[in-house]
Amino acid sequence: MELPFYLTFKEFESHYYDTLEKWFEEYHNASEIDYLKSLADLYSPYLYYSFAGDRLLADASMEIKDCFFPYHEKIGISFCTNCENEKPSKPAKGMNHIFEWKTITMMEYAQHILDKINRHLSKNNSSPEGNKSILDYINDYEVVTLREGAGYCVNYNRHQAAVPFLKAYLPYYGQTVNIAVYRDFIFSVVQIAEYIDRKLKAVQAFEYTVYAKLKSEAKFKVQMSHQFLTICN
Repeated sequence: MELPFYLTFKEFESHYYDTLEKWFEEYHNASEIDYLKSLADLYSPYLYYSFAGDRLLADASMEIKDCFFPYHEKIGISFCTNCENEKPSKPAKGMNHIFEWKTITMMEYAQHILDKINRHLSKNNSSPEGNKSILDYINDYEVVTLREGAGYCVNYNRHQAAVPFLKAYLPYYGQTVNIAVYRDFIFSVVQIAEYIDRKLKAVQAFEYTVYAKLKSEAKFKVQMSHQFLTICN
């Protein structure tokens, strides 16, 4: 069952038991703990554990490749390191991008995907085909991964983690994302996590809480960082 992704705490709370009922209808032998664990997995990527305040904070971001200086003829400048007389010594296969990792907000990522979809539509019929809307193209491999010179290069496997958020956030039609809706999500995601954790604590399932999961991951990162610095010294 694909759990719905909610952008506001009010929506999440009001639909909690309706979704739980559907969960039981599909998974007859599952428990509410299983349901809560799935919800924790769904929302934890948009949070992080803060050692300073010993609490969860919103962190809706995406790490993505920022590609630049692709095969020089594509953008009219030459940065070809294996060229003779500004021509490749061997035939170039596709676009060999140079890139750097960049962290962007999920709102920026959503706008990037929306732009890709709208460019795809403008090249075809200038509107979604048949009864399709923008949401029908969110996970279209050809649309999402298309490279058009320099810019963000979407990794399709990484993209899968963002699909639930995109389905909830992107408009059915239009050119821009809604900043106010995104702001509401940033304010709500911590409340959603705290609600999930309260439910898990009520049944003594502390180890499955979003808090415990993200705190453990944060401690592990710190330990790995210390070990790396020890090795370097």
